[in-house]
Amino acid sequence: MSKIKILLIVALSMIPSIHYGQHTDQINSNRPGETMSAFAVGKSVIQIETGVYGIKQNHRLLNYDANGFGIDATLRWGLFMEKLELIADIQYQNEQYTSLFNKTNRADFKQTVLGAKYLVYDPFRNYEKKTNLYSWKANQSFDWHQLIPAVSIFAGANFTMADNPYSFSPESSISPKIMLITQNHLGDGRWVFVTNIIADYITTEFPSYGYVVTLTRGFNNKWSGFVENQGFKSDFYSDAIVRGGAAYLLNKDMQIDASISTSLKDTPSALYGGIGFSWRYDANYQEVRINIDN
Repeated sequence: MSKIKILLIVALSMIPSIHYGQHTDQINSNRPGETMSAFAVGKSVIQIETGVYGIKQNHRLLNYDANGFGIDATLRWGLFMEKLELIADIQYQNEQYTSLFNKTNRADFKQTVLGAKYLVYDPFRNYEKKTNLYSWKANQSFDWHQLIPAVSIFAGANFTMADNPYSFSPESSISPKIMLITQNHLGDGRWVFVTNIIADYITTEFPSYGYVVTLTRGFNNKWSGFVENQGFKSDFYSDAIVRGGAAYLLNKDMQIDASISTSLKDTPSALYGGIGFSWRYDANYQEVRINIDN
């Protein structure tokens, strides 16, 4: 390497490193997967993630079919600080339930969750990947720092109205939901691995415990794809689901997506297919810069 190139690299490395807030140049949506990302949208940013889906179910033992559609919507609002995000997660489902001697329709809110997410640890804060001026091999070696995940916690509550056909109780209720969230950026950000560990309906007669793991791959500046595995268990209902899909970036603030899901068991078997849209409003966002050399 010539002396001029070495001097140029050294000069660039001496420029104070800047760490930006959690707001990104392009929208960062949780869709079309079911995991919640560790990072918030950014202070004063509002983001809407919504979609429609179709569902087909068949229960081998109870001998019934259920077919219908649903609408889900998540509102994310960065409030007070970069690390904090308020979340409203709502799902409405309408389906026709057919058994051997009966056919009924049921429609209601399958999920209504209000809560907040806080970033506990950011591995990229106060970290700068060093450049070895004399070894190309060292610069191409695996960066072990990327195995350290960002960590967030979510705490909220389920709101269930009386006589909800999707609830295990005919009475209205409010029950806690908590979640541990981890997120790794692998391969210089081309791969993102997110894990959610969930405790739901904690104080009710049928608490539910589960996980969701998602691996996302960015193919280029517009396209990304993902695969996902979800499992949850309670005395009321348990399931294991695999999911896959893709997202396309319309512009820096809009994304469309499509996904398909299937259960791994037949009590009941379930097949979902959906499309969605995410939109971000960040006109009030003010860029946060932190000099990590201090």
